[in-house]
Amino acid sequence: MTDKELKIERYKAENRNVVPGKVVFAGSSLMEMFPINKFLQEHGDQTIIYNRGIGGFISSELLDAVHTCILDLKPARVFINIGTNDLSWSTITIEQLMTNYDKIITAIEEYIPSVEIYLMAYYPVNYEAASEEMKECLKIRNNEKILRANEQVKALAQKHGQKYIDINTQLKDRFGRLKAEYTIEGMHINEDGYRAIYDDIMRYVNEPVWRQAPFSLKND
Repeated sequence: MTDKELKIERYKAENRNVVPGKVVFAGSSLMEMFPINKFLQEHGDQTIIYNRGIGGFISSELLDAVHTCILDLKPARVFINIGTNDLSWSTITIEQLMTNYDKIITAIEEYIPSVEIYLMAYYPVNYEAASEEMKECLKIRNNEKILRANEQVKALAQKHGQKYIDINTQLKDRFGRLKAEYTIEGMHINEDGYRAIYDDIMRYVNEPVWRQAPFSLKND
């Protein structure tokens, strides 16, 4: 089995013991690497957040695994960061990415009609601080392309009546790049970087309910 398949199987097992109506983080490695539960423990915060990110995932893979990563947990709130790996491939257009993203959101809304979904702005990258092996990728997945994709994510959130959130301010240097001290190799974020945005994301995690429909679940 691949690493992705192993994680899916592990999540399936873990999902048997989840508490419905909580918060789920879903996406690729940038979500999987967010040490949210470590931070919650450090702050003495009892909030339940299930992280179902899978490194290397592209949007079509999350769509295929949407039950394991999101629906089976029956969350009240979902934070999604998916698509940066799509942006790394010149053969995948932003339009193709958004088509898959749209299907993911639709699947969640159909299964959990009152769900509150937070579509996260893609994090910036830093070509100048990148390792040599990462630079070729960042020629494709550059900050200009990320900004264009973020506009499409924002439009997608508006289409569905969900929330687009940008918590990247603390991550950016004066040129709009991912701060060199916050990146591992130009793309991924280190623990200090995640600490810098912890308070910002927790404000959304803890904000009052903003969708008016009563919490309900699709019958299994």
